[in-house]
Amino acid sequence: MRVRVALSSGTRRAVGLRAVAAVAAVAAVACGPGRTPAVGGAAQRVVSLAPAFTEILFAIGVGHRVVGRTAWCDMPPAALEVPSVGDGMAPNVEAILARNPDLVVVYPSPANTAAVERLAGLGVRTLTLPMDRLAHVVDAARVLGAATGVANRADTMAARFTAALESARASGPSASPLRVLLLAWDAPPIVIGGGSFQHELVTLAGAENVFADLPQPSAQVTIETIAARDPDLVLLLGDGEPGWATRPEWQVVRAVRERRFGSVRGTEFARPTFRALDAVRSLRAMLDSLAR
Repeated sequence: MRVRVALSSGTRRAVGLRAVAAVAAVAAVACGPGRTPAVGGAAQRVVSLAPAFTEILFAIGVGHRVVGRTAWCDMPPAALEVPSVGDGMAPNVEAILARNPDLVVVYPSPANTAAVERLAGLGVRTLTLPMDRLAHVVDAARVLGAATGVANRADTMAARFTAALESARASGPSASPLRVLLLAWDAPPIVIGGGSFQHELVTLAGAENVFADLPQPSAQVTIETIAARDPDLVLLLGDGEPGWATRPEWQVVRAVRERRFGSVRGTEFARPTFRALDAVRSLRAMLDSLAR
């Protein structure tokens, strides 16, 4: 059985301590130990180095101040009108500087350390914000709202999103949840663990991630390990028929033998944003159809 769902393109808890921690992290990265970031007022020219940041900036009403984005920033559609500076990992500092930003927002990764240090050395204000969990959407919105002078608007959106998430969590898991494998890559097998927002989406939709015990967002495992977890369904992060499913080594996985695949495509599932609950609704509909 194969079920394909195209996620809709429409539309946590208190975050005070996490927001403070994020600001503290920014101070440490951008200005060094024992110093505080220079006060430059509300940012007017922002370069966003992750699609999720770009979406959030537009959502809180400052999309017109985004002067640079990555090649992968495609939502909302208006973001495509913003000049691209290339990749968000190991970014091109010259391309960023060409946009004359007064704020650069970057995902924390070893690949980005050199760029962040160079930008800070040149006096460019830089925010380094994690974006792996749904709670990070709330944190980022609050921090970016403060940095761009729209704190009240951003706080309102963050509060609404938090309330919607809590409401979704209150519904609880299904009585007999499908045990799902979220497979990001097949050779070598890379699975989604409990540290990812995609794990949260699946859980909110009423299913059980068979690799929920892994604390990291993703991890490389063996096919034999997958077979031992015995998922009911393989959820593919993308589209198209999985050519690897006919390979002999994968036949030890029951869900593969029985061709029990579901595929999700759409940016709601690809990145943590305010549109996450759209992904949850679509996933829940797919899972309900399989349970009938």
